[in-house]
Amino acid sequence: QSPEAWWDSVPVTRDHKQALEERLSLSSMLARSQGDLPPRSMKDSSHEVHLPLGSQPHIREKYLTHHNTVRYPHRLLISYSHTHNPALPRSPLSIVTALVDKIDMRQHTIYPDRDIKFTGHVTWVGKTSIEAKMYMSQLHEGAYSPVLEATFVMVARDPENKRAAYVNPLKPEGAEEERLFQQGEVNKTRRVELSTASLLKVAPTAEERKVVHSQFLSTLDPQTVSFRSRVLPPKSVWMEDAKVKGLEICHPQERNIFNRIFGGFLMRKAYELGWANACSYGGCRPNLVAVDDILFQKPVEIGSLLLLSSQVCYTEGNFIQVRVHTEVAGPSDGGSTTPPTCSTSPSCRTTTVPMIVPQSYGESMLYLDGKRHFSQAAGI
Repeated sequence: QSPEAWWDSVPVTRDHKQALEERLSLSSMLARSQGDLPPRSMKDSSHEVHLPLGSQPHIREKYLTHHNTVRYPHRLLISYSHTHNPALPRSPLSIVTALVDKIDMRQHTIYPDRDIKFTGHVTWVGKTSIEAKMYMSQLHEGAYSPVLEATFVMVARDPENKRAAYVNPLKPEGAEEERLFQQGEVNKTRRVELSTASLLKVAPTAEERKVVHSQFLSTLDPQTVSFRSRVLPPKSVWMEDAKVKGLEICHPQERNIFNRIFGGFLMRKAYELGWANACSYGGCRPNLVAVDDILFQKPVEIGSLLLLSSQVCYTEGNFIQVRVHTEVAGPSDGGSTTPPTCSTSPSCRTTTVPMIVPQSYGESMLYLDGKRHFSQAAGI
């Protein structure tokens, strides 16, 4: 019996396939245009969830690391509330994560014995896409203080997850909601501009070319004055020596309703590998400053081998910019695809970390891309 035939015979898999077949009947409930859907307010999608680490100590073990700090739980999904139609028994939409635009840390210390609160709501809507914000705060001296703010972009698909589907328009109410909506428009424009200016598409700017050439000159051997003879500057590390790789087998327990691997699992694995690389590189336990540009390019099948590669690509002071790239080897072939990429900005509590130095042109492009992400995370 082939592995595929054996997998199809598993009862859990049969139940999952039956659920997917039942969703096909929901296609007739999809809106033919956005104008057919009633507008929603931000309050319609507003949610609040509590994690009682302080008041219920017995649940702490599920959320604590070996350093007695808090692991970040799965993100709060609120897009289905925005598109909810009480007249329908089930939603015909399949809402999936397109990208994590940014995660900003407001506080580095998350205490293991204090309650945590998650709030969130939709902040911007296109025709088939939704931007949502999630806020995390922790109880301190009787009041909740902000810990992090995250921005997600979700896309609506048909029940088979094969084509785009319309979502309800968003109608801001009041000055604050209008500000959030306009910020969503700015975020969309920024994402388009960043994609257009990607170093995978266009050459570096004149200023960036000067940075690359200056780095090249700093690595030349003054004894030989040769283009091929390179010397590592003091207190520096070659980029080639700042990699950490990992491998994960994608088991059924990590699947979503479409019988694919859950995006939150992929995000967590990418984040943990990037953090481990920063820890090894800086020689300390780093604090996370920001995560941005987690881009989901293709779904990951159950049984796939998830190949993760993290690279320190930029350093400045005590900040370390890490890029995590993932590839997938299919369960039945030797080919590979590219699911999410992730960019994180940890910092060490020490004064400085070694300077990262590229050697090849490709590494120089990684360095410049990391520099761009760092500037964005730092608000420059």
